[in-house]
Amino acid sequence: MRLEVGKIYEGKVTGITKFGAFVDVVEDGKKTTGMVHISEIANTYVSEIKDHVQEGQTVKVKVLSVSEDGKKISMSIKKAAPRPEGASDGQRTGGFRRDGGNRPSPSGARRQQSQPAEQFVPTRSTLTESGNQSFEDMLSRFKASSEEKIGDMKKAKENKRRSNSHRK
Repeated sequence: MRLEVGKIYEGKVTGITKFGAFVDVVEDGKKTTGMVHISEIANTYVSEIKDHVQEGQTVKVKVLSVSEDGKKISMSIKKAAPRPEGASDGQRTGGFRRDGGNRPSPSGARRQQSQPAEQFVPTRSTLTESGNQSFEDMLSRFKASSEEKIGDMKKAKENKRRSNSHRK
């Protein structure tokens, strides 16, 4: 059976790995297995796939691509679901937080060492989306955040170096 690219099917999650989930689709009595990459699981950041889908769960998937030999099938759960409220074409949820979570503090104060660093990696879609901010605003916020993180890493490295030299 050859699945049609762009078509939405209903399937069953048969396996979960760190990088994605395997989904079996049955059509005309024939079973075909495809893979949903971790980036295609949900419209939000996914660190653990098991937080979003479970083995045995029935899900809707959209076929993104099929290799020429038909053995590798790429699927998406997030593209099979209705678009999140407020999102338009080319826009996604996630990326820069609307509450300003990726903004450096206005006073320029450093974040305390006990707080974990925010994990934000820009993608072309987050940098080019036209939401509420211009590209320049998002880029300057990203640069400021990156400079702060680099400064924190340099401080931590220097502190480690100092503590190691005192032990000798």
